[in-house]
Amino acid sequence: MKDNSQVTNGAGPVMIEAAGLCKYYGRFKAVENLSFAVHQGEVVAFLGPNGAGKSTTMKLLTGYLAPSGGAARICGHDVTESRLAVAHRLGYLPENGPLYLEMTPMALLRFFADARGMSPARRHERIDYVVTICALGEVLQKPIGKLSRGYRQRVGMANALLHDPDVLIMDEPTAGLDPNQILEVRKTIRSLGKTILLSTHILQEVREVADRVLLINEGQQVFYGPSSTLKNEPSLDGWFHQQTLSSK
Repeated sequence: MKDNSQVTNGAGPVMIEAAGLCKYYGRFKAVENLSFAVHQGEVVAFLGPNGAGKSTTMKLLTGYLAPSGGAARICGHDVTESRLAVAHRLGYLPENGPLYLEMTPMALLRFFADARGMSPARRHERIDYVVTICALGEVLQKPIGKLSRGYRQRVGMANALLHDPDVLIMDEPTAGLDPNQILEVRKTIRSLGKTILLSTHILQEVREVADRVLLINEGQQVFYGPSSTLKNEPSLDGWFHQQTLSSK
């Protein structure tokens, strides 16, 4: 299959792109004129106060919502025009993503592998990989409904990784987890070697896992640049604390 990704200025292919992206609900502007690009292998943290438009943007990028204006592209494929091509290249972990609670992790992974048309050999290979990288070995045969939130999050991540996507979009992947679980999820994210856009409200998470940071407020882009800026620019650090932490 032809790779339609753009290449810009030697920075590598653009894997995630928003171009003038907008989403309106009547007169309410959930997202307005949002433009950014994430290059191959980058981890970008997506930050902003509650209600800033982060989840809406992620749903636009993954095709769960249709934009009111502009375009969203994954690996060069327009999300609204090339849904199957995007689904092949993209893994999505929504916040509190739905899981079949009566299933075991192994049964769920086999179900989705079959749904994606994997051969038996490929299914075995990919399940072994995601079980290892998401540390699910101890709970493979336990009902998902009996698992802790941390393990459920790992199951969701394993499912998002199952088809070996080039791009991962994750909405609050450490929300509600205890400190040990947070460290494990961050470790997993750093080990994947994928192009990743993840939303978070935890400043420490940005500093530990992200190459760049995208800040939005009231649906509009405030800043997009290196995560090191959060260490070097007190004003930006202060803006984040005022806007995000005060909203919790």
